[in-house]
Amino acid sequence: MELEGRDFMNTPPMKTVRFGGSVVETLAKYKQGDSSDYELLKHQLADPEIKDAQIINWLQEFRNCVTQLSKDHEQLIYTILRLPWVGRSPAVVEEYLAFLSNLVSAQTVYLCACLKMVVSHFTPKRVKICEGGVDISDSDDEDENLPRNFDQCHQALQVITRYVPSTSRFLMPILHENFPFVQKSSRTLECYVHNLLRVTVYIPSIRRDVLEVIIGKMLKLDVSASRSEIEEVEENAMQNQSAEECTEEGLFDMDEDVPADKTSRIGAMTHPVAERLDTLMAVLLAYIKDVCHVNGCLDVERTKELYRDLLNVFDKLILPTHASCHVQYTLFYLCSFRLALAEAFLDHLWKILQSPSQPAVLRQAAAGYLGSFLARANFIPVATVRACLDLLLSWIHRYIDSQDSSGRQACCDINLHGPFYTTCQAVFYTLIFRHRAILEGNMKKGLAYLQSLNLERVVMCQLNPLKVCLPSVTNMFAAITRKYQVVFCYTLIERNNRHVLPVVRSSTGGDCITTNTNPLDSFFPFDPYLLKRSGQLIEPLYQVWEEPADTELHTTKAGQKGLEEEEDDFLHGETPQTDGVVGMTPGSYDSNLRSPSSVGSPPIAFQRPF
Repeated sequence: MELEGRDFMNTPPMKTVRFGGSVVETLAKYKQGDSSDYELLKHQLADPEIKDAQIINWLQEFRNCVTQLSKDHEQLIYTILRLPWVGRSPAVVEEYLAFLSNLVSAQTVYLCACLKMVVSHFTPKRVKICEGGVDISDSDDEDENLPRNFDQCHQALQVITRYVPSTSRFLMPILHENFPFVQKSSRTLECYVHNLLRVTVYIPSIRRDVLEVIIGKMLKLDVSASRSEIEEVEENAMQNQSAEECTEEGLFDMDEDVPADKTSRIGAMTHPVAERLDTLMAVLLAYIKDVCHVNGCLDVERTKELYRDLLNVFDKLILPTHASCHVQYTLFYLCSFRLALAEAFLDHLWKILQSPSQPAVLRQAAAGYLGSFLARANFIPVATVRACLDLLLSWIHRYIDSQDSSGRQACCDINLHGPFYTTCQAVFYTLIFRHRAILEGNMKKGLAYLQSLNLERVVMCQLNPLKVCLPSVTNMFAAITRKYQVVFCYTLIERNNRHVLPVVRSSTGGDCITTNTNPLDSFFPFDPYLLKRSGQLIEPLYQVWEEPADTELHTTKAGQKGLEEEEDDFLHGETPQTDGVVGMTPGSYDSNLRSPSSVGSPPIAFQRPF
């Protein structure tokens, strides 16, 4: 007989053991008012030790009577949806996917419940470990089966989408609601963001919304950790590590004594918020590269579609967010794939800057992005830089003309002329970084071009932009233009320094009065990238600051202190630290910040990618 010689203790049962009648019989009894078998059924389904064969048998029965599982059986369905199917045998997964397809087809009322169940598996599960009678929550982040589990979740989502074409309309709110808290571990955030981006591959209609959710969360991380804070933490960590290494070398001068995990963590950020942001930026930049390239070659159409989606998110979230340091590099990276994309981005910023219908604060932000992008993107050729400078200077001169022709005495008023001043600063900043490239090859033609910009008129106009721009930018611009005898700024700088800048009350409250050295509240969006792992993709595209050794910085005594305080910041690509504000809306802007002049300008004459 087959049972003879069978190891009863170590062999699983050949047939599953269950109590109560079939599912059909149980549902019939429940309809008649007898709920005993019904409650027993739910209890057996909730058994944490349930076996694969039991799950398969139950699911097969439920599939045969799925039309009876109406809203009255909501609790039973929720119990089925909590079955531990992810990570089970292929037979269980296949049967569960078949059940889901039948359920959402016959009972669409459970669509959202099914979607929530699938999305709940987008992050590593928390497991409870009992130590000393105390339950300790631990992370299952290092589960080697995570990739397989995520594959099964996406199979389930694709099955649901196939049977319910309107799934995307219900899925997006669920993805947003289930986004982990930004203070969760880097691994948890990485898994969820990776899975969200993976959903956009087979449900492309929600990609723009998904990018908006992800970038919105990343911006919260970005503005919560200032540049100076990250630099301080990382510098202290490097000093401590150097001290430890010196101590270890003094004791044991052997490479074998360096812990293996130490070398594997070289790329990790010490600052916890920066580490989370670095992880998410690495995922998002990898996604951008994968979407735009097919078999290693750039797919122009796919790239243009992604550019449109990212630009929409840029306008809605990134541009209105003040003092973000890293998230904007998503567009910086994408624009590096094709010059036409970079030119389209510049054209887009230009339209915002010169449009009098836009809020002044957005126009000023656009000017900051224009100058920073032109200065820092080493993939932008000199011809494009010159085209942008021509447009910016043409707009500046027309603005000055409009003030001169108004018959009123022009004054240095940031509230009235904010876009003008930020545009001037963008021009100065761009020339500081790109003047060498303009002059290279043919010094005579380069100098003639700089002279044609008529920078002297800009500097000497009644609006006096040098008084408002950052001292570090002003002094470096003055030194460079003095060397090439393009314009002489120092007389005006000395005069400005003799007049105290407007004073403002301290933002911390109280009666403290301070001198505002950054009246424009300037920041340069593409200042040096601090994140280590994702920064490896940005570094080859980035124009670092090279201090001109042959340029002597002529400064007055009055301006020396300001230069000493800010020069190092500028030379390292930094700007004065300000508090970040996420998601400012046009309705929150002061209407007084609008420029009184409606100076219109033509679009940039670039070859459009689309």
